[in-house]
Amino acid sequence: MNLVLFTHPAFLGLRSQEHYARSLAEAFRQRGHEVEVRRPQAMVRRWFSAGLLSKWAGYIDQYLLFPPQMRAAMRRDPAGTLYVFCDQALGPWVPLAAHRPHVVHCHDLLALRSALGLIPAHRTSLTGRIYQRYIRQGFRQARHFISISQITRSDLHRYAGVKPVTSEVVYNGLNHPYQPVSPEVVRQRLLQAGLPADEARCVLHVGGGQWYKNSVGVVLLYASYVRDALKAGDTPRPLWMVSPPPNAALREALAQVPAEGSVRFFRGVDADTLEAIYSHAEVLLFPSLAEGFGWPIAEALACGCPVITTDAAPMTEVGGDAAFYLPRLEPTDDVSLWADGGARVLLQVLNRSSAEREKWAEKGLHWARRFSADAAVDAYLSVYQRALTMDASSESA
Repeated sequence: MNLVLFTHPAFLGLRSQEHYARSLAEAFRQRGHEVEVRRPQAMVRRWFSAGLLSKWAGYIDQYLLFPPQMRAAMRRDPAGTLYVFCDQALGPWVPLAAHRPHVVHCHDLLALRSALGLIPAHRTSLTGRIYQRYIRQGFRQARHFISISQITRSDLHRYAGVKPVTSEVVYNGLNHPYQPVSPEVVRQRLLQAGLPADEARCVLHVGGGQWYKNSVGVVLLYASYVRDALKAGDTPRPLWMVSPPPNAALREALAQVPAEGSVRFFRGVDADTLEAIYSHAEVLLFPSLAEGFGWPIAEALACGCPVITTDAAPMTEVGGDAAFYLPRLEPTDDVSLWADGGARVLLQVLNRSSAEREKWAEKGLHWARRFSADAAVDAYLSVYQRALTMDASSESA
C-alpha cells in the first residue's frame, strides 16, 4: 500500500503523538509499504517563541497554510493512496481527504466530552468548546475509524455524531518490549538514571499530571496507607511519582502525608529506565478518573508488576482479570473515605504471600501478551486494506 500519515506539527511538542506516528511509519515500512508522514511546518509560528501570539501563529500554520499544501501534495499522489489521520484531533483536515480512501485513528474523546459538559470534574472554556466543535465537524465526515478501546469507540458513536462505514477497535500495542528485569539490572539502570537504586521497593504512580490522572487522589490514598501501615507496625513503602513536579493542589495533598512516608517525583524517564522502575515497584497505583487507553496498566503487567486501577472502562479493558480495582472517585464523593478504602486495598496487595505475588505476576504477564505491537500493526493494516478496497470507487469522484 501507499500510505500517507498525517500527524500533529512538531512545534506542539506532543511527544506521545509524535512517537505514535513514527512507530506506525517504521512498522509499515518494515512490512514493505510505502509511507510518507506529513505535518504542518512552523512557518508563521517560528517568529513567536511563546505566549498567546505563538498559539495563534500555530493555528495559522495548521489551518490556513497547511490545507493548500495538503491539497497540492494529494494531487501528486498516485491512485490507490490511503490517507491515515493519526489522531481524531486532526479533524479539520479530514474533509480535504474525505473523497479519497482514508482512516482516522481515535485515541480518546475526553476533550470532546468535556466540551459538551459531560465531565463535571473538568470544565472547558468557551474557546475550547468552539475548537472542539471545529474538530468534530471535520472528523465526522470520515467513513473509517479505528479506536483504541471499546469506550473510545462508544464515545465516538454516541457523542461525535459520526456515521461510519467501518468502525473497529484495535488495542494499542506496547511501544517498548516491556518485560521483568532482574534486581541486578534494575539497580544498574536506576543508578545510571540517577535514581535511588538502594531504596526499598516502592508504590508507583505513572502519569502526565493531567486532571484525569487523579494525582491528588493518589497522594491522599498514599497518606492514608502510611497511617494504616504505621498502626499495623509496618514500615511504609515510598511512593514514586513518575510525573511532572507537584502543582499547588498536589502540594496541599502532600502536606497530609505523615513524616514516615516518602514521596519522590521523577520525570524525563526513558523506556529502559521505566521498565526497571516497574520491575522495582511493589505495585502500580493508577486510579485514573478517565483514560483513552491507560498505557501504564499494560506496561506494568508486562513487567510482572501488580496494578491497582479504577473499576471503569477502559481501565477494566486493559487490566482485565489481572488487575485489582477501586471505585472511581466521583466529584460528589468524600475523598477521605475513598482514600481510606483504597489504602485498605493497597495494604492487602502489599501483604500478599510470595506464592500469591508470583501467581498474580504470571497472570499479568499472560494478560499483557494481548497488547502485542505486531498484532496491533497487523490489525491496522487489515483495516487499511479493507477501507482502501471499499473506497476505491471514490478515487474518480
